[in-house]
Amino acid sequence: MRIGRMAPFIAVGITATLIPALAPTQASATEPLRRFENQKPAWHRCDTSMPPGLQCATIEVPLDYGRPTSKTLKLAISRMRTSVPGKRHGAILFNPGGPGGEGLDMPAMMKVTLPEKVREQYDLIGFDPRGVGRSSPVTCGLTATEQNTEHPYRAGTFSRDVKWARTVAEKCRAKNGGRLAYMTTRNTARDMDIIRAVLGEKKISYLGYSYGTYLGAVYAQMFPERTDRFVLDSAVDPARVWRGMIQVWAEGTEPAFTRWTKWTAQHHGTYKLGDTPAKVKKTFWNLIARADRHPIESGGGKLDGDEIRAALRGEFFSPKTAAEAVVEFKKSADGEPAPRRTVAPGGERGPRRFAAPAAQTPEDNSPSVFWTVVCGDTAAWPRDPDQYRRDAIRDKARYPLYGDFGSNITPCAFWNRPAEPVTTVDNNVGLLTVQNQWDPQTPLTSGLGMHHALKGSRMVYVEGGEGHGVYSDDPRSCANRAVNTYLSTGRLPAQDVTCKASGRQSPGVSRPILPTPRQTPGGPRF
Repeated sequence: MRIGRMAPFIAVGITATLIPALAPTQASATEPLRRFENQKPAWHRCDTSMPPGLQCATIEVPLDYGRPTSKTLKLAISRMRTSVPGKRHGAILFNPGGPGGEGLDMPAMMKVTLPEKVREQYDLIGFDPRGVGRSSPVTCGLTATEQNTEHPYRAGTFSRDVKWARTVAEKCRAKNGGRLAYMTTRNTARDMDIIRAVLGEKKISYLGYSYGTYLGAVYAQMFPERTDRFVLDSAVDPARVWRGMIQVWAEGTEPAFTRWTKWTAQHHGTYKLGDTPAKVKKTFWNLIARADRHPIESGGGKLDGDEIRAALRGEFFSPKTAAEAVVEFKKSADGEPAPRRTVAPGGERGPRRFAAPAAQTPEDNSPSVFWTVVCGDTAAWPRDPDQYRRDAIRDKARYPLYGDFGSNITPCAFWNRPAEPVTTVDNNVGLLTVQNQWDPQTPLTSGLGMHHALKGSRMVYVEGGEGHGVYSDDPRSCANRAVNTYLSTGRLPAQDVTCKASGRQSPGVSRPILPTPRQTPGGPRF
């Protein structure tokens, strides 16, 4: 999101330090940054897991931009030179989402997705953000159990959830020391500007998915004069980072669930789950209650009701997929043979990933980066565990499917205070946002929040569109045509565009770039 949560500290031995906020731009630090901006990357072929046309290099960036002559980080970058002399417009950077998503192989992915008229104008640039993958990777030393980020609220297990949250925060602090405060979205945006300078570009273009939309919006806020053609696909609401963006999963799921009950009732002859929305709803909640009493076999394991709620949350945004999943759970509960099915992430789109994780990447890198960014970006997280308890109880009543998950305690309750204030996104930079109506990770309300914050933006809205991530290689898609026109001409639509969903699914992803949060290692993503 993958995607934020905090009143007085309880006594856990944490010292919160306030570091002076940095200036919103780098104007005062131009000279100290010269050595970073003037680097000459030693481009070479990336490893054999990537296509031969993809070149990689490693550059250095300051750990702390307030002290650029102090410690540094290594940043892994990549490029695929597809621009044509005489048609070249510049360089376009990509981010797949996260926080924690690796982007080094994205140029190879996007070469397949971008049409020729767009490709020939750009050199395609990827990078692993600071702390991710091959870029000075972060680890908190989390066990597989500690990497489980989804915790339903139960009165009897809340003290255990508090202990988990405190343990993760303490491990991250112990493993990363002084680095922890600088693994933020604002610093990643500054890293993007170093990449721009190293490439010799006055401006950069950009395509970011999910969390990558927030990263792009922060860059546009900090460096408006260097922002060229920016596309933000499936957007985070910048006013809700980050606890609100986790809670929005619960808010957005309820209307999707209601839509599912209506659709499934209309297809009662196929699924036999009820011939009215009320009966379909009753069937589902009866199934959850049964699973709480006797966990249901699924994919070689057993799931209780809470685990089924978490597994199906994103599925309800695609009614057919959800109906099939509920039927299989019901058959299993009834003792009937059912296919061994693992519920897949709901509706990710995008091309195939090429790169395998780097050998040196810690196993807990993704969840470690996730918490590092969402906790370190903003101070707007409650500090009192009882606040989380109250909110989880309240939101389970408001949003029965996921409300208690979304509002339960996280490691951010025990995190150090952030190094800088959260970025306020409220600029007039002209850029394009793209949004499906039924997106499980950044629901429509989230995309609208980004569009409204970016006063100079235009939105391409896909009415009836399902899944997380819109832009793909479908040449018939109305949304793709609008994005390609903007990327190739730089002209925004005169007004917001409403498209009808084409009904065609884009190619599946072998390693999801925009995964739904699961109770498995890897953590939630925006």
